[in-house]
Amino acid sequence: MARVVERRNPDVVMRLDRMGSFHQCRLSFMRTLLRRMKNEAWSFERPRFDIDADGVGTALYTATTPDRTYTLVAFAHDLPDDMRSDRVIATAWDATFTLHDGVPTADDVERLRANVPLQEAGRVSGSELTLSRANRSQRLWNSVVESLAAGQQPDRELIESVGYLMRTTAVYGSGKFGAADRESIADRPELLAPFQAEMLTVFLIRAFVLDLVEHMASVSSPNAVPLDPALRRRFGIGNSTGLGMAPFLITHPKLINNWIVAREEALARVRSVEHAAGDDVAMFRSIVRRARTLVDLWNSDHEIQVAKLTALRTDLDVLDAYLAVEALDGSYPWDALVTWTSEALSIEGQELVVSMVLEPYGSLVDELTDSMHADESAPAAIDGTCSITEVRRSIASSYDWALDVDWSAEAANARAWYVSEEKLEPRLGERFHEPIADYEQPLQPGRDAARMYNDLHEWEGHQTLGAFLREHPEHRHTARRLAVLQDAPYAEVRDNTIDAEMLPIDLLRAKLSFFGATHFDPRSDRWVRINMFRGAPFPHELAHADPDAWTYPPDEAANGSLV
Repeated sequence: MARVVERRNPDVVMRLDRMGSFHQCRLSFMRTLLRRMKNEAWSFERPRFDIDADGVGTALYTATTPDRTYTLVAFAHDLPDDMRSDRVIATAWDATFTLHDGVPTADDVERLRANVPLQEAGRVSGSELTLSRANRSQRLWNSVVESLAAGQQPDRELIESVGYLMRTTAVYGSGKFGAADRESIADRPELLAPFQAEMLTVFLIRAFVLDLVEHMASVSSPNAVPLDPALRRRFGIGNSTGLGMAPFLITHPKLINNWIVAREEALARVRSVEHAAGDDVAMFRSIVRRARTLVDLWNSDHEIQVAKLTALRTDLDVLDAYLAVEALDGSYPWDALVTWTSEALSIEGQELVVSMVLEPYGSLVDELTDSMHADESAPAAIDGTCSITEVRRSIASSYDWALDVDWSAEAANARAWYVSEEKLEPRLGERFHEPIADYEQPLQPGRDAARMYNDLHEWEGHQTLGAFLREHPEHRHTARRLAVLQDAPYAEVRDNTIDAEMLPIDLLRAKLSFFGATHFDPRSDRWVRINMFRGAPFPHELAHADPDAWTYPPDEAANGSLV
């Protein structure tokens, strides 16, 4: 009788050290987008590229689905070097963008020209889905322009060490600064999966950036050459992401549950495969070899990530030794492999294997992307008739980890989340050294659940939650969260989000891995640089390329193969 492997326990998966070791996988949103583009035969055009010799001007890139068209409106600027900054307080950028719903008119472009370069200081409309900006990686940018202008290809080693010509510092959507609300576009099949408008924006930005660098070389010299296509694909789009993104995993519990459930269900399905076909084993072994190249090209100066990369390289050696002995031809080989990793590899290595074993099984797992969205437009309903006994039992089940924390200890309460008045974005401060406690946001669900649990002990078991909340309205948000958790076992991060040792970069990496990001490079414990779409086909190549083969470099990185 066939054996069905269960999903991993949320107590294992939803710990910050593991979430901070997630890798991209087949269910990541970039890959979801590219598969849809390929399967639906989207078409792409560049109807306008009015960029002058100084690199200033306007460009339009269209993506046409079976039902509608989206247009990236790009504005290129001549930015002085001393104004180039990744910080959120920046007021000028090398390029600014918006994704327009449809084909913009001339009036639309002029309206956007007056607002998009201002970013937060400007306003877009419901006809725009995203707002973004990017800065050059100046050293690599200049090197590429100079090489191409001289009729030569740029230095591959330098390209691989950086990986992008521009990095975005924000890709805003979901109603920010006047853009369309998520609810107004969520019923479109191509935008149903999470963050598809944002991923499309970055995909088209990448095409613009590579066109722009070739343009700048061509205006510098009549002898300029375009980038070799294989080398061109080695450029992604960088991104700098900070604390503004971190609370998302806490404020969207139902959505995060659906992401993790899909990933854990995909893993469980693969682990339940009784016998691996020869082609699937061969593909997995190829992915392992290519992962070695991916890790070798992954650079970071941050001590935490340096240590993780050192362990990951050792993990790959250990994995190679395992695969040299294990032919993966026994019963339930993937379950045996994943079980072995839990003892043999670091958490970083374990989670890389989780991603890699999914690769041969697209037909088994890709459909799960259809379940990764969530309707969070209405708050969860509180059942006020629940007895105090039932509520205590629910907290003890969902927050057992939090009830074990000594919340009277200063270290357990060392931080506080608040919103910056200047930028209206989340920030994390030191509770006992900054006057921020009065502005604290409810982003510490474990502590709040423990406080509610303690207050519940002053009530009789037969009394109702409704009566309790009338006396203690400060616990209403926790009661709503408990209602979500009843059907969402992976909704909650099972760690203290205000602890003195908590690393916000773990929250950032978990979310960015679902985007499909690679080459995580923390710049502190609060912000990280990543690469997006590195190795992916460009719009004009997608019709003849594998939409999934790009995520791990080819066995020989120099050949640039897309298959």
